[in-house]
Amino acid sequence: MINKWWSRFPDHAQPGLLSRLRDRNSDTNVFSALWELYLHEMLLGSGCSVEVEQRTGTRGNRPDFLVTRDDEQFIVEAIWKVEKLGDAGSNALPPQLTDAIDRLPSPNFFVSCKLHSAGSTTPPQKRLKAELTNWLASLDPDQVIADYERKVPLPKHTWQEAGWCLTFEAIPRSPGKRSDPSSRTIGIYPSAWMVEDGSERVLDAVRKKGGKYGDLELPFIVAVGHAAVFPEDEDIESALYGRTVEYAYAGGSTFGRLSDGYWTAADNHGHSRVSGVLTVNNPAPWTWTKNTPVLWQSPNLNSLPAPVLSIWATAQLAEVQIERQPALGPVHAALGLPERWPTGDAFPPRHQHSRE
Repeated sequence: MINKWWSRFPDHAQPGLLSRLRDRNSDTNVFSALWELYLHEMLLGSGCSVEVEQRTGTRGNRPDFLVTRDDEQFIVEAIWKVEKLGDAGSNALPPQLTDAIDRLPSPNFFVSCKLHSAGSTTPPQKRLKAELTNWLASLDPDQVIADYERKVPLPKHTWQEAGWCLTFEAIPRSPGKRSDPSSRTIGIYPSAWMVEDGSERVLDAVRKKGGKYGDLELPFIVAVGHAAVFPEDEDIESALYGRTVEYAYAGGSTFGRLSDGYWTAADNHGHSRVSGVLTVNNPAPWTWTKNTPVLWQSPNLNSLPAPVLSIWATAQLAEVQIERQPALGPVHAALGLPERWPTGDAFPPRHQHSRE
């Protein structure tokens, strides 16, 4: 499918795109190229014609896509933005400790690990394994699932010794996956990573692209491929329309928004050039048909209205609240992919063949 979509790019743009798709030294290059490939195919499949890297605007630069639909034109500029994680460095668990936890007998649960502090020496594994084994054996996986469905948090257990402090969370295995002796115990590996603020990530992306081309005299959409561990729409709302705040007064309170969003900041000179911001959370080949694109529309009266494709959901600011409209059609139809994509088994079994 990637080969097919790449072949639909114009000849002059194919070599650069191919180089990025094949880049073995930069995941960012690969995923940003896949993001542009996805956008190009989505636009074509929505009945648009697309010109790639045409000279446009008062600064003479070349935005990614000049799009024509019926008698209207607009610009789409793509940017891939990935969540940055701080280096765990010496706070990572020693491999021997990770292996010891992974070998625990845990037929009914995976565990996730969160590292709070690391000691100067490897902690005694025998006591850690005995404590975790007893804790997991005391839990009923079916009861934990039932509790979780009623919004009860998953069971947690904190272990401390010799300067080490870890919190374990029990994640029930599905009934068909229990009692598998070959399955690892750790489902989410320990981390002491720090993550950047999601709203700042989106805001930086739109700022970077929003002022790049000068006056375009066409609706201009910045398309952000938003790669994050836990992407939140609230982060995008805050980045574009400002953070929400509660104002208390005698007898009650009211909600408002701070003037710190891309379109609502006091120093937003030139931000009206951006008509809308199109976001897709964690776009990748295995999520292409699952995650709906959302067009966040500019509230600035000086912005040119952004065209809306039928496969895009929309969001716009109405005073303080965000008004949303669902997409009118599924994105998989525009991409020419089946709804259940990718097809086939995710992890096909390996069969042993006897030799005769």
